[in-house]
Amino acid sequence: MVCINNLEKKRGIMLIQKRILFVCTGNTCRSPMAEALLRNLSKEFHINLEVRSAGTHAYDGMQASEHSIMALQEKGIDHDHRSQAITSELIHWSDLILTMTVGHQSILGQMFPEANEKIYTLKNLAYGAQDGDQDIADPYGGSAKMYQETRDEIEQAIRQLLGKWSSNSENE
Repeated sequence: MVCINNLEKKRGIMLIQKRILFVCTGNTCRSPMAEALLRNLSKEFHINLEVRSAGTHAYDGMQASEHSIMALQEKGIDHDHRSQAITSELIHWSDLILTMTVGHQSILGQMFPEANEKIYTLKNLAYGAQDGDQDIADPYGGSAKMYQETRDEIEQAIRQLLGKWSSNSENE
């Protein structure tokens, strides 16, 4: 399990300084939704995070997919996102890298072996999921309903993760 460090109490609220990077393939569907959801939900849990996202095969400057934007807006979240490809600068910036699939985790591990200890799938870190259970399916090109289901799956995993971090910080 990843330890969350740099804890500090301020006005009775536990604050956590952490830089989190989400990674998917094109950085137009899953990872931008995860970025926006974590940024939004971390406020609910009183956890201070810096969050970014990137793609293993992304073109820089693309807007998030229309269905991703709509799925977030249904939750009251506006996200003005532009895609970016993964870079060594982003890898070094991040304290924790959360991928959408085992395949993304493997690609990043091969590209940046020095970062292996901070690369996890979102579902593995949230639930301890193993094997194929770690993957969040790509809704790219699918229906609005598929994007909503993907958003909900990501949100559930993020809530689980924030709950763990929140309870760990209270026990310290």
